Amino acid sequence: MQEELFKNIISHSKEYGFIFPGSEIYDGLGAVYDYGQNGVELKNNLRQYWWVAMTRWHENIAGIDAAILMHPTTWKASGHVDAFNDPLIDNKDSKKRYRADVLIEEFLAGIENKIEKEIEKSQKKFENFNRELFVSTNKRVLELREKHHAFHSRFKKAMEENNLAELRQIIVDAEIVCPISGSRNWTEVRQFNLMFSTRLGSVSSEADEIYLRPETAQGIFVNFLNVQKSGRMKVPFGIAQTGKAFRNEIVARQFIFRMREFEQMEMQFFVRPGTEMEWYEYWKDNRLKWHLAMGIPADHYRFHDHTKLAHYANAACDIEFRFPFGFKELEGIHSRTDFDLSQHEKYSGKKLQYFDVELNKSYVPYVIETSVGLDRLFLAVLSASYKEEKLENNEERVVLNIPAPLAPFKAAVFPLVKKDGLPEKAEKIFKRLRKYVRCDFEEKDTVGRRYRRHDAIGTPFCITVDYDTMKDDTVTVRFRDTMEQKRMNIDEAVNFVIRESDLVIWYD
Repeated sequence: MQEELFKNIISHSKEYGFIFPGSEIYDGLGAVYDYGQNGVELKNNLRQYWWVAMTRWHENIAGIDAAILMHPTTWKASGHVDAFNDPLIDNKDSKKRYRADVLIEEFLAGIENKIEKEIEKSQKKFENFNRELFVSTNKRVLELREKHHAFHSRFKKAMEENNLAELRQIIVDAEIVCPISGSRNWTEVRQFNLMFSTRLGSVSSEADEIYLRPETAQGIFVNFLNVQKSGRMKVPFGIAQTGKAFRNEIVARQFIFRMREFEQMEMQFFVRPGTEMEWYEYWKDNRLKWHLAMGIPADHYRFHDHTKLAHYANAACDIEFRFPFGFKELEGIHSRTDFDLSQHEKYSGKKLQYFDVELNKSYVPYVIETSVGLDRLFLAVLSASYKEEKLENNEERVVLNIPAPLAPFKAAVFPLVKKDGLPEKAEKIFKRLRKYVRCDFEEKDTVGRRYRRHDAIGTPFCITVDYDTMKDDTVTVRFRDTMEQKRMNIDEAVNFVIRESDLVIWYD
């Protein structure tokens, strides 16, 4: 069911101008996608929502836009050159390469799906179904849960110890087959660096190898003192940035969830050493509230604490979102200690310290990071807002319940018919409204079909000009989510749409 829903969302995205396969006329490019005319508007609105919340509602956070290309020593200092790896395994028969950890994660997810199907099957049979009692007594479910626990424990330990041989053994013991060849003829597991490299310079032999950044955070760290001094920033303070990042993912799948070219929205918050856990908890709470403000039900989110911490962290968690393919990471909150600034001090030979007047001493600040993938956020909003509804008259409609400030179009203006001065009157309203919000003007097809099209795009309000408009300057405002209609005068309708589309009023 969820798999079918995900396919429908992908199809809908292309049909209505949200997401197109990259280079489609040349049969596409793996895990690369283009944002269409409606997708780019939703993406820009999400980015703006994040940017405003970070830099306008926090007086101690400033924004920057660092370059994609950075000095290669940056990535040596950050650890990406030596440690930014994925465990890969090849199938000898299909000659296809896979991430070993992803194969195992999918195997475990398959067991979870089987458990849910067993529960759903029995739930349909019995009216007074007790889920807890069923799970604790059903032999098949208990067997599946024990199997999941056994393999999950081994997998977790292997990942913590970076035990590549054990990862392969888990794949063998779990009898995981290649999706293409169906065989279990696997190679050993080995590490593969995810960074894209390129050359800087006009002559190849004289060129220096540099990298496309795999994350945006390092651009913030190398500019720490520039921002602090030029902005006279006082600890605690943050630096925010949005921008493209690139990772040579071997297993890039699940639509725009995991891509090779993607966009991040990151904020590094610099604090006094010893206060980092207090700020870590603050940003966990703050970021979840930001997500919930979009109106998506709270049961779509959950915190997942990291059991294995990165070498630079003393605390880390993910805000996971319930996508159609299960709960997956949407945003990470990490306490990175002073690792990044200290490493850049070491490799650059430059001091990256803050003089604290109150303490009368200098120190390397600790850092709390919030990092959300803009493309994943886009997919989360699209997935949560997509609805297939059956109406009372046996009609069906597909609607995107996107909040008005985030929707690609805030309103559409329709003349009821293409005659008697109605199109001209509607166009005047459209030209007036488009100065303030993105709106559409449509006169083709019946009003009903125009409503359906804008439901599918996610347009929250439709304004219809009819014969009464010509008499008393009133219009019909139709609401996307309820399909209710309300009569307003033109000024009231225009001001209503502007007010309801205001990002500041909505979030505040």
